[in-house]
Amino acid sequence: MSKYPTTPKQVIYACAGSKCQKRGGKEIRKEIRDQLKMAGLKDEVEIIKTECTDRCKHGPIFCLQPQNLWLHDMTEHQILQILREQVLQK
Repeated sequence: MSKYPTTPKQVIYACAGSKCQKRGGKEIRKEIRDQLKMAGLKDEVEIIKTECTDRCKHGPIFCLQPQNLWLHDMTEHQILQILREQVLQK
């Protein structure tokens, strides 16, 4: 193991604010983590919980980088579908 952290190829920022959590953000984040693990991408894609993004009425909020793709006003199914297309490329 290297003494320097590796730089992930992609980062998923997930709002951990209370309203996003109430709207399914926590469960979606867990499902994303599980899918990354199953796809063998755990070390290539990092999920970072952020503080409130102040977009509460549009939650849950996720941002995919380096695509700069903001996911909001979506169902869990829609968010996971975009994850498959953009990150898992299935």
